[in-house]
Amino acid sequence: MIASLLIANRGEIACRIIRTARRLGIRTVAVYSDADARALHVRQADQAVHIGPSPVRESYLVGEKIIAAAKETGAQAIHPGYGFLSENAEFAQAVIDAGLIWVGPNPASITAMGLKDAAKKLMQDAGVPTTPGYLGEDQRPDHLKQQADAIGYPVLIKAVAGGGGKGMRKVDAEADFLDALASCQREAASSFGNDQVLLEKWVTNPRHIEVQVFGDTHGNVVHLFERDCSLQRRHQKVIEEAPAPGMDAETREAICQAAVRAAKAVDYVGAGTIEFIADGSEGLRADRIWFMEMNTRLQVEHPVTEEITGQDLVEWQLRVASGEPLPKRQDDLSINGWAMETRLYAEDALKGFLPSIGLLDTFDLGDAYRIDTGVEEGAEISPFYDPMIAKVIAWGADRDAARRSLAATLADTAVWPVKTNAGFLVKALEHPAFAGAILDTGLIGREGDALMPPERPSAEALADAAQALMPGRGTGGFRLNAPPKREALFLLDGQPLTVDWRDSGDAVDGDAVGGDGEDAVLIAEDGQVWRLSQWRVEGSVGGGASDGAILSPMPGRIIAVAVTAGESVTKGQKLLTLEAMKMEHSLVAPFDGIVAELKAAEGGQVSEGALLAKIEKGDQA
Repeated sequence: MIASLLIANRGEIACRIIRTARRLGIRTVAVYSDADARALHVRQADQAVHIGPSPVRESYLVGEKIIAAAKETGAQAIHPGYGFLSENAEFAQAVIDAGLIWVGPNPASITAMGLKDAAKKLMQDAGVPTTPGYLGEDQRPDHLKQQADAIGYPVLIKAVAGGGGKGMRKVDAEADFLDALASCQREAASSFGNDQVLLEKWVTNPRHIEVQVFGDTHGNVVHLFERDCSLQRRHQKVIEEAPAPGMDAETREAICQAAVRAAKAVDYVGAGTIEFIADGSEGLRADRIWFMEMNTRLQVEHPVTEEITGQDLVEWQLRVASGEPLPKRQDDLSINGWAMETRLYAEDALKGFLPSIGLLDTFDLGDAYRIDTGVEEGAEISPFYDPMIAKVIAWGADRDAARRSLAATLADTAVWPVKTNAGFLVKALEHPAFAGAILDTGLIGREGDALMPPERPSAEALADAAQALMPGRGTGGFRLNAPPKREALFLLDGQPLTVDWRDSGDAVDGDAVGGDGEDAVLIAEDGQVWRLSQWRVEGSVGGGASDGAILSPMPGRIIAVAVTAGESVTKGQKLLTLEAMKMEHSLVAPFDGIVAELKAAEGGQVSEGALLAKIEKGDQA
């Protein structure tokens, strides 16, 4: 067995690998960038090595630094996790050439499955069904259009080196093909350095089905059944589950054996996933399921497979990399119950799913069945990396039990001030189509508005929070003879709001937000979190441009301050510049006046709704 392991990754997958390695008695080495100096994976590992600045191209994507860190610390093997360098055949070979163990497939297997067109040809030769389309070398636009016309619209254009939903365009009509092709090729060239594309017939009711496969160095290959990842947003998976709804034994055997043939065709070693697209218009049928691509690494959604099979796939990876045979034979594997996973992202669904950054002052994911995360309360969500902060996993005896358990867990989460997509996920899990297992990859696109969380709490939740905040009340102990109806002005996430409330005299629990001396409570409801605070007439907290308070519209970093305290300004004059989500936002004076307060400093990180400056009306100097 491997004795020491360097993990060439960060966040939740690094913590996930450390957990299994520790159980197996393997010493772990973490790597980290400037932004991750105090990250959870760094503190959990036995040793940690700094590998560079925060941008991934200067740290986590620099293979030479990672290999040097392994040698420096005496690590015997490197586990790439997923993302970053996990499917980079050149890096895998460099690890092997350095005399280290690569916890992953052979570089030749990564290369063979790395280009979608070559992989599809290989699968056809291996007897694996593939989607009708064009895989040719002739990339002239007019030739590609002729092929698309012959396939029939709608057709899908896909970058051969693509991934993560990039380099893909659906074309509904012949007249739109050339423009879509040019756009796809530009994106492919920018993202992958390769503008070559393939064409596929667009499946009208597509479902995304994938099979977990595992091979060892002794020639054994098994499958660990299928997952359904059909609920997607812009080609990104949102909710994953295992097994796939509506999968009968005969179809399961056909698709899983096809996946095993695919893995054997490339002499596959380690964990891999064969992804299929299914036409679900008539249910799942073996003759309507086609190969799409292979992911030559551990998948983000591997926990659902672990939960229904009782196997630790990271342990399997480490044993196989150590030269051991697979821990189980095919006949030893079976399905037990149902598992679902959601990806909890630091993003604001009500603002077009913009990433949300800042400190996690509150990070409570409730009583979850399983949480895989790389952060904890007090951690900082930076703008440099993927916004996924946790995977929330539920298990149940059947699909509905798992679904209801997962929805209840997400509804109880409380994360603040960073926004999450928990409210959106609750809506998705409770949507009648998803609850009824009526799935296809376009569900979220069609039902987007119906899946949006509410913009404000319920009247009942607001009333309870207002009761807790009334001056002198604290959180209980005061009782009136009768509960008269009252109205009071509060600030909800910094915006004025009149709340109707009845003083019942009952105690109300609220999570106080400390740090500024302001009385406030967090309202957590159905996965959404708001901050209700007492109204401040002077505008020292909250308010808006109408009263001269300049608030940060989102978490970010102040990159320029153009004024000083006491300076006279005119309406529309730039006061400061905020950088957030890799974009610059100029904040300007709402009217002529004087900078009465200036709380922003260049280089400072600010949270959403933070008071940056206060403009007061006055005579111009």
